[in-house]
Amino acid sequence: RITKEAVWVEASPQATAATTVEQSVYSVRTDRKPALLIELLQQTHWEQVLVFTARKTGADTLLTRLHAAGISAEVLHGDKDMKQRRRALEEFANGKVQVLVATDVAQRGLDIEGISHVVNYDVPRNPEDYVHRIGRTGRAGAEGTAVTFMTGGELAAIHDIERMIGFKLPRVSLPEFDYE
Repeated sequence: RITKEAVWVEASPQATAATTVEQSVYSVRTDRKPALLIELLQQTHWEQVLVFTARKTGADTLLTRLHAAGISAEVLHGDKDMKQRRRALEEFANGKVQVLVATDVAQRGLDIEGISHVVNYDVPRNPEDYVHRIGRTGRAGAEGTAVTFMTGGELAAIHDIERMIGFKLPRVSLPEFDYE
């Protein structure tokens, strides 16, 4: 009505996952999620890992489990004051801690170079959040890895994500953790 011959220009379609991010889904029983994450951190060369949880209490509980396993980690969520959040981000960005456990407060606007892996410890409730979360790795043409832990009850949410991104995410099954 207001403009004539208007053109919409977009750098990339909304909700497009970075092509430099290798993505996979691990099926896991809910009670085995912490053990799977610890196993992956101890058995691989994951350097700078951002882990997303659904709840603040889950982030705090996971932080305790990581520390008990000897893994350097910090937590970032809305119950932390600005000074605590800034310190957690600085220690993670400077490589003083290997893992930053965060709620969705960190999925948008967090720009830290060198994040090698993003772990969706809990499948995001909204498929678009998946794209924002995994976008924290594989930035500026760099390669990254995004891993999602899927319980039996989250299969429908994974299907929603796959529909939105336009392809089926590769599945990884480890018998000692698998819910199937």
